[in-house]
Order: sequence, then C-alpha cells, then structure tokens
Amino acid sequence: MSQKLPYRNDQLIDALNSGKPILLFDSKGREGETDIFFLAKGVTDSSVRFLRKKGGGMIFLASEFSISKNLGLPFVRDIYESLGDISNDFEILRKLSNQSIPYDKRSSFSIFINHKNTFTGITDKDRALTARSFSDLCENSFSLKKQESQEFFSKNFRSPGHVPICIADSALLEGRQGHTELIVALLAMLNLPPIALGCEMLSDDGNSLSLKEAKAWALEQGYLFLEGQSIVEACQ
Repeated sequence: MSQKLPYRNDQLIDALNSGKPILLFDSKGREGETDIFFLAKGVTDSSVRFLRKKGGGMIFLASEFSISKNLGLPFVRDIYESLGDISNDFEILRKLSNQSIPYDKRSSFSIFINHKNTFTGITDKDRALTARSFSDLCENSFSLKKQESQEFFSKNFRSPGHVPICIADSALLEGRQGHTELIVALLAMLNLPPIALGCEMLSDDGNSLSLKEAKAWALEQGYLFLEGQSIVEACQ
C-alpha cells in the first residue's frame, strides 16, 4: 500500500493556486537538497524575489516531458552531442557532456529562455513574465499541433536567456527521481499544470540547507514540506 502524502490534496492545491510555495526534499541518497517551488502559471515579481532571497540557488522551470517535446525542446546534452557530430570545432562540448554526475545518471537541463517582452531577462519582473508566459504556452500547447506550438514559442521567446528549463524524464519517476520529476509528478497527480518555478535552498555558509533546517524553517513559516519518497509512493 502506498504511503499517503503528509497533506491532503486540497491543501496542496490551495497552497499552490494561492501563490504560496511548497518545499520539496529529494532524498538523502541523491542531491540531499530542498527546493522551493511555485506553480509557474501564478508567479509574480515577489515569487522570484522569494526564491532569490529564501532559496539562493538557480531559479529554473520544471516542465513535463511531452509538453517539452511538442515544443521541440532538446536536452542540453543532446545539443552538445549533435554539435560534436557536425564539426570538430564543437568537440569540446561533447567531452564536457560526457562527464559523469555524482548524484545521478544524467542532467535534466534544456535551453535557457527569456520572453520576448523582457529587457535583460534577469530582473524579478522579467523572470516572472518568462515563467508565467511559458506555463501559459504549455497549457495551450495541448490543443495545438506541434508545428503551431513551435511557431508560437519561437515568436514569443528568445534564447539564450536567463531562465533555464529542466525537462522531466519521459518515464517520469520510473526513469529519474530528481526534483524536476518529483514536482511534475506531484502537479500531475493534483491535476494542476505540470510546470513549476523552483530554486534550491542554500544555507548561510553557502552549502545546501540541511533537511533538518529546511523542515524547521518550513514549519516556522507555515509552508508545506514534502519528501520525495512520499511522492514516489503516492504515485505507485
């Protein structure tokens, strides 16, 4: 029997839909990090500012696989390998992508984007616009053909930008159990748009915030805190 999540579905839905963050710890045997996530469709300038100040790591978009595929988004590792095949000038990229990751088999990173109406793309306002607009596009892409989705995407976003996209594994939690897969699986289970804006939590000494500290902070601030294993078991 699957272990239930520590909160009711309606509690999680209400928190996310009201623009509140949830905290998600992957596992002690993996990165051992806690990420803060907002539902991307509702992010504001203050959401990005919250991630910068209370998270401190890289602010990124977590996206469901089929949506990303429909938009034609590649994994960075595939870009590097393809460029290495095209020309020896890019062989260094192939070599860099072949380096192993100490906590996983592969990276979920795709391209970095800015919405076309941003200026530099890095301000809280700019990154909020990019995240919110990307989520809107992903929701609408379900009703669009692949070519239409890609055309709309290319007309409204540019790359390189300042908001990286991380794509969930095609097999989701069966293929990988990183923060990207965990939050996408959770959102799908809650019937929410499977696009989130997140950021790793760092401590004052520059290291990852410990599980104990992250849980204590979430309890003190009144935010919902989940461990990855509970999501994995709830999805089984």
